[in-house]
Order: sequence, then C-alpha cells, then structure tokens
Amino acid sequence: MTWGLTGVSVTRGGRLVLDGATLDVAPGGIVAVVGGDGSGKSSLLAVLAGLLAPTAGQVGTATRSRLGFLPASSGVYPDLTAAENLRFAATVHRMGSAAADERIRALLAITGLTAAAGRLGARLSGGMRQKLGVAMALVHQPDLLILDEPTTGVDPVSRADLWWLIAREAARCAAVVLSTTYLDEAERAGEVVVLDHGRTVLQGAPAGIVAAVPGQIRAADSRPSGPYAWRRGRSWRVWHPAGGDGEVIRPDLQDAVVVAALREAEEAGDE
Repeated sequence: MTWGLTGVSVTRGGRLVLDGATLDVAPGGIVAVVGGDGSGKSSLLAVLAGLLAPTAGQVGTATRSRLGFLPASSGVYPDLTAAENLRFAATVHRMGSAAADERIRALLAITGLTAAAGRLGARLSGGMRQKLGVAMALVHQPDLLILDEPTTGVDPVSRADLWWLIAREAARCAAVVLSTTYLDEAERAGEVVVLDHGRTVLQGAPAGIVAAVPGQIRAADSRPSGPYAWRRGRSWRVWHPAGGDGEVIRPDLQDAVVVAALREAEEAGDE
C-alpha cells in the first residue's frame, strides 16, 4: 500500500500555491519535502492529510483513523499537561483506556518527557513541545505519519531526538512524509521533493539528485563576478554549466538545490 499525490495543484485566493505536485510514500519510507517560506510545503502536506482540497490532481491517503498529523504549530495545547495532551490525542483516536495508558507511558519515556508529564504545555521548552507534538501524532501508531517542519526552531539535541523518533516509526513500517528547511536532515530521507513557488524543481533519492547536478561546482576564495556564485561558510562556490578550470568541489544536496534555483531563475529570465 502506498500513499501520495499525482499531479496535484492548489489555487488559493486566485494564486497557484501548488503546481502539479507528485509524490509516493510506501510503508517504511520517508519522504522529505524541502523549500523556503511560500514554497508550498504546508499546502502539500495539508492536501495529503485531507485538510485541504486540491484544485486538480489525485490524492491517495490513509483513513483518518490511520493517519497521524503534526501541524507547524506543534499542536500542543498550552493549558494541558504533557500527559493530558497525549491522553486527549489517544481519546480522539478512540484508544481504549488500558492501551492508552500503556502507550502514553511508553511515549513519555521514549521522548524523555516522563519527568515533565505533569508540566503544562505552555511551560515546556520548544524542543520538548515538538517532541510532545510528534508523540501526539503517533500515539495511535498510524500507518501514515505527516509532520510539518517537526524540527524547526529546536536545539541540535532535540533535533537528533526527533529524528530518532521518526526513524523508529519508519522502522515500524509507518510511511512518513515531513517538511523541513534543513537540507542536512533531508539527506536522511529516502526521497526528497524540492519545491519553489509551488513547483517541483527537484525530486528523487538524495544521492541521485546530487549525482545529476549538471556542469561543475568550483571553489573561490573571494566573491566572484557573475550570476552563478553563492556563499558557503567562509568561502564561495561557483557553478560552471559547461565546466572550466580550478578546484572542483563534490556537490552535496544544498549545492544541488542552489544550482536548481539558478537554473529556474535563468529559464524564467529567458521566457
């Protein structure tokens, strides 16, 4: 059983926010949707979760009882304790009392939130709220887990903990679709979908996307002239579509995304 989108477009307020998006995710798979603000990430996840109707295209998703969803806001209720938030999520999914008790105890332990079980959501740290939000989304062990930027704004340790939770669910054979602004995280996924203004500019396995970068990327100590340069750390990188002279850099996913954006801008300028 696979879930996903086929040629899905969404128009909101007369503006095309998603343009022909397609993705598939199978049990045990992780798909990362990458893009900046306004790229269409949240709209894509909302369509897959059944929260937003597409203007065109087809959607294949799990039934509501077998779907787990984490909104960008974490979904944690500030006036409920951590344990009460999990209890509420379990009740929504009609879990029996005994099963819910066991699952809540396990999730509090797995997320390191046992000591904070009685703390109000409003008094949890950002990382703790995100871990609690993910735990709420997976309390009923869903077949399809959809997470909207689960690690944005949290510390590196909490990010690692959250990815451990995500990998654990995939190992349980849940299908996972998540959005992220962190390209180093996206490299952990089996498939990456890169969006720009609603359009898919790159899609595939991270290694395949990197291997398909055209031309060459070369290093520069100072800012070079021309439209194909960008800064990485303390140095600069330059994309040479037809190759050239100088030190060649082996690209990573971030380089591939930058090159794709440069090519999109070039093609848009030619229209």
